[in-house]
Amino acid sequence: MSHYHAVVWIDHSEAHVMHIRPDDVETSIVRPDTSRPHLHVRAGTLGSGRAPENQIYYHEVVAALAGAQEILVVGPAQAKLQLIKHIHTHDPQLADKVIGVETVDHPTDGQLVAYARSYFEAKDRMR
Repeated sequence: MSHYHAVVWIDHSEAHVMHIRPDDVETSIVRPDTSRPHLHVRAGTLGSGRAPENQIYYHEVVAALAGAQEILVVGPAQAKLQLIKHIHTHDPQLADKVIGVETVDHPTDGQLVAYARSYFEAKDRMR
């Protein structure tokens, strides 16, 4: 791999950020402040009934991605899309570095690294 790659697996309870080089992987885990509720429907409330997205959490995930030239965002549900929305709104310079968004359930860190390496190698071959 000739580029500096990063993959982030994210849901509403944690994000695994991995900076991947050919012979090294640097891993960090970002967790939201648990005093804030995550996204869910509240019965009997006015409006959408949804708790607001935790923007501080997404800011911390973006900070953990610093230095990456190409980023793959994966996860099982909506948090990955909310992260992309956050990046476009708050960190537009990072948006061009996101080269893929994929649905991935709950892999181990080793499985995630293998998936990301395979994804990036395929992308590199296409160039």
